[in-house]
Amino acid sequence: IAVPILTMRSVAEEKKQKTDQLLYSLPISLSSVVVGKYLAMLVVLLVPTAIMGLYPLILSQFGTVPLQTAYGALAGFFLLGACLLSIGLFVSSVTENQVAAAVITLVVMLVLYFMSGLASYVSTAASASLTALIIVAAVLCLVLYLLTKNAPVSVLVLAVLAGGLYLWYSQDSSAFSGLFSDIMDQLSVFDRFDSFVDGVFDLTAVVYDLSVTGVFLFLSVQALEKRRWSE
Repeated sequence: IAVPILTMRSVAEEKKQKTDQLLYSLPISLSSVVVGKYLAMLVVLLVPTAIMGLYPLILSQFGTVPLQTAYGALAGFFLLGACLLSIGLFVSSVTENQVAAAVITLVVMLVLYFMSGLASYVSTAASASLTALIIVAAVLCLVLYLLTKNAPVSVLVLAVLAGGLYLWYSQDSSAFSGLFSDIMDQLSVFDRFDSFVDGVFDLTAVVYDLSVTGVFLFLSVQALEKRRWSE
């Protein structure tokens, strides 16, 4: 709930009020603007996380508390929040209505949360995985179109992705058995957070969260750059 509220006005409201023109005229790069907004939201996330960090110390005065597990889980919580904030910032950068930005961000978070469960409803048959992956490719190309407004390039990318998937399927269809579910399990940011809760400091989860954060910050910068040059 906090993530959509924090991110919904970060860029969308500025675009609606036309104050984003000030951002484009600042003597700093748009990358610095996006990183500045993102770091400001990270500080807001850090405050309650730091407060929660006091709980294990307080509880340890009344019993035994596994401090490594507790603070490992808090670190995972902060990384998860940082990852979701970058996604919300990107959604806000491609919309002009803060309510729409909040709703879309919340929907995206729910999809990410239930990703593994939703993927389990897709048949493990090779043809079902192929169909699901092509649909995902179409969604990605739709996002590309929203960023670039270039229909030919978006269609070309979709054709390449769909053609590549079909060619792979025709060469080795057995590789697609259960492939979609496996990919969704690997992409789920919430599932990776579970390892921290279980007391395992998963370095791959740290790298994954940081990578997702970097990708969506980059996309946010590109969305603002596109708007700057389109005007």
